[in-house]
Amino acid sequence: MARRTTLRAATLLPALALVVAAAGCGGGGGGEAKGVPLVNEGQLTTCTNAPYEPFESREDGEIVGFDIDLIDLVAEDLGVEQQVTNSPFTTIQSGQALNVGNCDVAAAAITINDVREENFDFSDPYFDATQALLAPRDSGIDSLAKLEGKTLGYQKGTTGAEYAKEHAEQHGATLKQFADLGLLLQGMRTGKVDAVINDDFALLDFEKENRNFEVTKELRTDESYGFGVKTGNDKLKNKINEVLAEAKRDGTYDRLYEKWFGTAPADS
Repeated sequence: MARRTTLRAATLLPALALVVAAAGCGGGGGGEAKGVPLVNEGQLTTCTNAPYEPFESREDGEIVGFDIDLIDLVAEDLGVEQQVTNSPFTTIQSGQALNVGNCDVAAAAITINDVREENFDFSDPYFDATQALLAPRDSGIDSLAKLEGKTLGYQKGTTGAEYAKEHAEQHGATLKQFADLGLLLQGMRTGKVDAVINDDFALLDFEKENRNFEVTKELRTDESYGFGVKTGNDKLKNKINEVLAEAKRDGTYDRLYEKWFGTAPADS
């Protein structure tokens, strides 16, 4: 399935501008495919937040990744092209990007939780993850207790941010916020923070290419990712669930998992 990518960051808009954006998003006047409503005719528009390897990242001017390949399967089933738009994670997890009509589906390694379920609807879970600590190799920071007097970085709007605020500060850590994973990891590289917290697979992927750092502790939060759709968009949600189920039945999910993670899923 051919894919076009828009490498732009959505900005937070005043309330009036949001109404205008919702009314005129994409200039295509909306459409549908196989009975599924679309914000733009002939395309399934996806909001993501890159970089977040291996789920979404930039490669040769295009956003690629595990999430993108899975949504490509949905677009292919609908007979349309996937259009990928890069947006701040805060506008994705708050439901803003979906509610103003910037996109049909949010695909950004989004952990399913009660707060987000008030903002938009989730597909069935498609990936299991947990939180983890990343620190310089041999730093000795292998628990939250070892963060006393040190600085812990986190990504704004994530479940890692919530975990850090709830658990790390009580151990005497200073918290530092970053807008996205790329800036968070750059802060780690440049010594702005002593350790970072984020989803385990994203940090393990970074560790593979940056051997001066290591994942020192998994924090066992038992999270599951889901794709997001606007509240009440049951037709698209059901289509995503149908495609995911078929991909798991016919081996496509395992093939894509191995492509991006280098190993088969644990339960395959």
